[in-house]
Amino acid sequence: MTIQWFPGHMAKARREVTENLKLVDIVFELVDARLPVSSRNPMLEQIVHQKTKLMILTKADMADERETAKWIEYYATQGIQAVAINSFEGKDLEKVLKETRVLLKPKFDRMKSRGMKPRAIRAMILGIPNVGKSTLINRFAKKNIARTGNTPGVTKSQQWIKIAKELELLDTPGILWPKFEDQQIGFKLALSGAIKDAVLRMEDLAVYALRFLEAHYPERLQERFQLETVGDDLEQVFNHIGQLRKVYATGGEVDYDAVAELIVRDVRNEHLGRLTFDFVEDEAPLE
Repeated sequence: MTIQWFPGHMAKARREVTENLKLVDIVFELVDARLPVSSRNPMLEQIVHQKTKLMILTKADMADERETAKWIEYYATQGIQAVAINSFEGKDLEKVLKETRVLLKPKFDRMKSRGMKPRAIRAMILGIPNVGKSTLINRFAKKNIARTGNTPGVTKSQQWIKIAKELELLDTPGILWPKFEDQQIGFKLALSGAIKDAVLRMEDLAVYALRFLEAHYPERLQERFQLETVGDDLEQVFNHIGQLRKVYATGGEVDYDAVAELIVRDVRNEHLGRLTFDFVEDEAPLE
């Protein structure tokens, strides 16, 4: 299965981001804490270039805590300041402000020395679809200003949002890149919900999920699906899960499509616990 998804509004968003970078002091690059590498758009890195940046690992409450700590340490070695937050509950937002103040202190000190009046920090929020940009904005604002949703592509245009006196945020649509050179990244993004299900074969995604669990979280595979291994006989595996969870089609046979959806839904809804799909040990140093 080849996963590609690049709606037209994303190409437009890329142009607008490039044009508006000069208006902001800092870029908040949001990545999914479960996918600290796979959810980074390499195209955004080219766009942002030398701009001051803070990486925010969203959905940290859904990720493996041990792996998240490793990723924050890893990015620090790469010269990238990163913080992990639970934006859904509005926790840890003060960490974002604290790190932002530290990163921008030299710039604002220079402005003050030149006699310029203090003003709010202007930040641009960037990230792929469904990574939690609008949710973060709403938690900062303590009200629903930006539209949110569990499907990618909710935000279609840029918008400025004032957060009290200290912070102004420029929200942007989620931007994926036109081609995933590594199809493993495509699978991981799809499993996390960053790509619309309509462009996927759910059975392929479910098989990827099962093999991932077997390799990295075998105890979860056993607990949830009573499977020691996945093996090559996928029909038998789907029959086993279908019978275990009583997923039958008309006539009493196991409904394979429904089983595939069940597996993916279990992963996305945390029925298998907190999972991380990228591992520091597998990552080569960033350029």
